[in-house]
Amino acid sequence: MPKQANVRYGATEVSPQEVQKAAEGLYQGGFFCCEAVMSAIRTAFQIDVPEGVIAMSSGMSIGVGRSGCMCGALNGGIMAIGMFFGRTTQGGPKDPKVNRCMAMTKELHDWFRVANAKHAICCRILTRGFDMVSGEHKQQCIAFTGLCAGKVAEILCRELEVKNLDSEPIKGLDKPFLPPQKKETVNA
Repeated sequence: MPKQANVRYGATEVSPQEVQKAAEGLYQGGFFCCEAVMSAIRTAFQIDVPEGVIAMSSGMSIGVGRSGCMCGALNGGIMAIGMFFGRTTQGGPKDPKVNRCMAMTKELHDWFRVANAKHAICCRILTRGFDMVSGEHKQQCIAFTGLCAGKVAEILCRELEVKNLDSEPIKGLDKPFLPPQKKETVNA
């Protein structure tokens, strides 16, 4: 019997590492970070919600509509956790439901800040030095998308009591992605 959540889900076992790979593939296939996280979680947990939840996340990508604020992959993870555990009624700041949800999203935030090896969550900082137009950031953002989706899957497995098929947790990056070195031109 599925544990209490805002949405119905059919998954009884999930591999967070497979969710990580799926989200990376979805980003490579044409979704933005936030969309890829939402889609991967929706599919892996067999959530009974319309595809519109993916569309709902579109504006959160690239640091909220290309503004460079909070990382879109992290936004997607927060939205996915909220979809399961957020509240739909007013309950004030002491409402245990919202506080439980916020504890999970803070866990994701704090983990991602360390796991991305840059100790930041701001898209503008995470992509500093990368030429976004040419796509220099893409490999980094694919990795960040996978990290967030995988960690969300771990949190959901734990909280929903869905069997986690992996023996190892999602691992953060050993070193940060760095922008390519720019060649300096010397005027003679």
